Amino acid sequence: MKRPGKKTTRRQFLGTTAAVSAAALTAPYIRTAHAAGKLTVGLWDHWVPGANDATRTLIEEWAAREKVEVSIDFITSQGRKILLTQAAEAQARSGHDILAFSTWYPAQYAEQLEPLNDVVEPLIAQNGAVNGTVEYLGKVDGKWLGVPATVGSQMKGPCSRIDLLKKHADIDIQAIYPAGAEPNDKDWNLDTFMRAAKACHAGGNPFGIGLGVTSDSVDSVGAFFHAFGAKLVDEKGDIAVKSDQVRAAMAYMKELGPLLAPDAPAWDDASNNKWLVSGRGAMIMNPPSAWAVAKRDAPQIAEQCWSHGFPSGPAGRFGPFLPYFWGVWNFSSNKSAAKSLLTHLSQESSAYKMVEASGGYDIPAFANLTKFDTWSKVEPPMGTLFHYPDPYHHQVLSIAAAPAPHKIAVQIYAQGVMPKMVVRHMQGEDIERTLSWAESELEGFMRT
Repeated sequence: MKRPGKKTTRRQFLGTTAAVSAAALTAPYIRTAHAAGKLTVGLWDHWVPGANDATRTLIEEWAAREKVEVSIDFITSQGRKILLTQAAEAQARSGHDILAFSTWYPAQYAEQLEPLNDVVEPLIAQNGAVNGTVEYLGKVDGKWLGVPATVGSQMKGPCSRIDLLKKHADIDIQAIYPAGAEPNDKDWNLDTFMRAAKACHAGGNPFGIGLGVTSDSVDSVGAFFHAFGAKLVDEKGDIAVKSDQVRAAMAYMKELGPLLAPDAPAWDDASNNKWLVSGRGAMIMNPPSAWAVAKRDAPQIAEQCWSHGFPSGPAGRFGPFLPYFWGVWNFSSNKSAAKSLLTHLSQESSAYKMVEASGGYDIPAFANLTKFDTWSKVEPPMGTLFHYPDPYHHQVLSIAAAPAPHKIAVQIYAQGVMPKMVVRHMQGEDIERTLSWAESELEGFMRT
């Protein structure tokens, strides 16, 4: 998809017109008595300078047209402030009409959130399907508990050093993932990845994949588990940790672990960024935040960075995806205006402006909104982020601990069970003892 405003064919025009008409039936942009009044909005405070301004402008444009008085708060995730805000407002049944929720939190507040099927379903018809992870996290018992948000939604796929992969592993990652074209990734698999990890480790530039218990490590290890079809708990809530698939994933990670940065088990979410910017690492798994810092502080390193897809395994190719949602409390006093605003923020033109303002960091969840020209034109090098949003849908976008029921999955995720398993086994613990430890942990989660 090119930047909005480009010439479209008659067929594209008719298709778009029909979809927009469907959306307009549920959330028209005309002023009504129900859409007027006041609205309070609490959004995630973006780390990219200027990104908040684009969202604020979009909201203010809508508010002026609808004659709604809007109050906007940008709430930081540092110190868990946005999570504390969610908890306090849910308990008090008072606060923002619209509030941002990441990953597991729509399900956590399912009883306090307004169902938004009447907003999301027309948007899917208009903008294309959402990926399975967005549906798994945002739709509970058939009810959409949040509108998939552009702001904050991110991939944590590989970001490789072009020069170091060529030097140590004889891999041309730009040829596998060429800018402006579909991937040539048939042979980009876990075996190739392991050979590259061994070569880069021997060459003095190990891969920077964390094995700690914070989100970046959990997301990365989770993608490897998914690639083997390894589930700790299945969708029915049954413990599945003692399976051949889990054993295979653990064997792979035991071999990979010693090839990573030597202190990988102690890494937090800042460690992989620092590893890339330091020049020591040949690859990390992260959104473009690390590349953006390198662009500012170490441009010679940024010039060699290339974001691309995850290697495929026996069960397929899985890219770690963390979505954000915009939810409406069921105690909101202006639900009609809230739904109208969320529909406005989910239009193609709005999503484009937010992606552009974030420098390509944010990824819309809808399939038809992953080919904006932003990802083609950011540099250096030109096209470095082209494959970051997975525009050709070569991956299953995933989140660690899925497909377990939410109340169990969130504990697997928050406690870092998978990286803990890897580290225990990597440091010499017998595989069966490690699996028994994990089984005991999972049984404890089910009792809480």
